[in-house]
Amino acid sequence: MARIAYDERAAAAFAATRHLDEGDIARWQAAVGRHLRPRPGLRLLDLGAGTGTWSIAFRDWYDAQVVAVEPSPAMRARAVCPGVVAARAEALPFAAGSLDGAWLSTVIHHLPDLPVVADGLRRVLRPGAPVLVRSVFAGRGDGISLFRWFPEAARVLDSYPSVTRVRAAFAAAGFPTASLERVSQVSAARLAEAAAGLRREAHTPLMLLDDDAFARGLDRLRRAAARTPDAPVVDRMDLLVLR
Repeated sequence: MARIAYDERAAAAFAATRHLDEGDIARWQAAVGRHLRPRPGLRLLDLGAGTGTWSIAFRDWYDAQVVAVEPSPAMRARAVCPGVVAARAEALPFAAGSLDGAWLSTVIHHLPDLPVVADGLRRVLRPGAPVLVRSVFAGRGDGISLFRWFPEAARVLDSYPSVTRVRAAFAAAGFPTASLERVSQVSAARLAEAAAGLRREAHTPLMLLDDDAFARGLDRLRRAAARTPDAPVVDRMDLLVLR
């Protein structure tokens, strides 16, 4: 079960706000390219694909055949790519050794049974194929601007899986090696735009705050935007690679 319900409201907020510009997409392409070896006929799993923006990116980057999996009907209804599969990470409906890599973007904290997920990925991935996890992990929120204005949300992050926990679950499933790096991205060109366009439903840590804590954080964000409206919002997210 996901930590929040990706219903119509949440899916609409996600589709409206969770986008990166071309420069940031290029940074992620460079980071992924250090670990994923493109080849003709590359077949990549986008697990927890949401509205499919990363699926489109991988198709554009590598002319890959991307298999997008998303359990939420509301997310699938807003998908920008065709053929999103209605399935769960714990029960992947694909043949053994049929995929050349897996991409999990901001989804690992929604997967309570990591050993089952890791075992399933080991089954459907060919030997040596990487699992690329884009996330913020427990204890590693210092690069995320959201927590400056919503410090109570950092306590939510403490309940997320740690890098150590994820590595252990995947190592037990036959992914013995891993690398970890941080990738910078401009999440908003101007702080004023971030404050005006913030949608609580698009961010799991904000949805798990009580209303008073969210109101205090929103006030902090708006006051910061009034002081430095043109400052960019830069975040540093983790890319954990397991193979």
